[in-house]
Parts: sequence; structure tokens; C-alpha cells
Amino acid sequence: MSHAEDHEGTRRDFLYYATGGAGVVVTGAAVWPLVNQMNPSADVQALSSIRVDVAGVAEGTQITVKWLGKPVFIRRRTPEEIDEARAVDLADLPDNNDRNANKPGLDAADENRSMDEAGEWLVMMGVCTHLGCVPLGDGAGDFHGWFCPCHGSHYDTSGRIRKGPAPENLPVPIAEFVDPTTIKLG
Repeated sequence: MSHAEDHEGTRRDFLYYATGGAGVVVTGAAVWPLVNQMNPSADVQALSSIRVDVAGVAEGTQITVKWLGKPVFIRRRTPEEIDEARAVDLADLPDNNDRNANKPGLDAADENRSMDEAGEWLVMMGVCTHLGCVPLGDGAGDFHGWFCPCHGSHYDTSGRIRKGPAPENLPVPIAEFVDPTTIKLG
């Protein structure tokens, strides 16, 4: 093998790698906009955390707010509703291993689902865990909590599934009080 042939092989290798590298860069530049357009839009990102004023929520009532495109129930429970929720035997619940976002890994005990120690404030996603309908509230259903009329799921005063086809409790989003009258979701 002559010196010229050895030099030609090096040039060929360089051209091969340079062309391959340019192809990777061009492909990446073409694919990136397609991948990037799947990211959430600016308006959705802006709503990833909202603050809700609950000063006007009277005991025994609830408000519904929209967060991340879904309804969220914020209920100020009465002492009777709290007592009823805390008297439930967890073994009687269809979903007694709750995936609670506020306190992950804890069971479906009412103390773990409410926002405060007294249990007065309950915040839950307002979407039935069966097929995504929005349950009726304000003491609806057989357990005085929420009722999904579409398929007959009954939730108790703590938002736990008690009867019907729904497989799980109403989810509890990440929420916290930032002051005595404002709840931050997300």
C-alpha cells in the first residue's frame, strides 16, 4: 500500500463522518419543532398553580374551580360531615389504599384526605374515577357526599368511593393554605 492510498482512505473516512454528522444535525433540526410542539402551551403552564380565595365559603358549602382544565371541589365541611367521614371503617372501603397527592402513600383515612387537622377543608379533583364525569355534590348520593348520575357511583363526605363502578376515590391534588383564606393548588 502506497502513501497516496493511505492518505486517500483518511480523506474518505473524514468525508464519511462529516456527512453523517451533518445528517444527524439536519435530522435533529427537523425533528425538534415536532417534539417541542407537544409541550404544554404558555396558558396551560400559567395555570399549573392557582390561588383560590375561600373567605366566602360558608360551612357546609363548596365551590368548584377550574384547574388544569378540570373541576376541583373545595368544600368546607360541617362537624357532622367530618364525624360521619371519620367514623367509617376503612376495611369497608372499595379503595382503602389511597394515592393521595397531599400525603402520598397514606391510606384513605379522612384525616389524610383533608387539608387541616380539624378536617374542615376538603379539596378534591371533581372528576369521577369511572369514566371522567363530574359528580353532583352538596350531600348527594347514598353517603351524603357526591354522586355521579351517569353510572351511579356514590362517594362519601370524604370523597371516597363507597358504591358503584368507580374504582378509586376522588383524587386529592397538591394543595396548601398560603394564608388563612387562600388555598394554592399545584
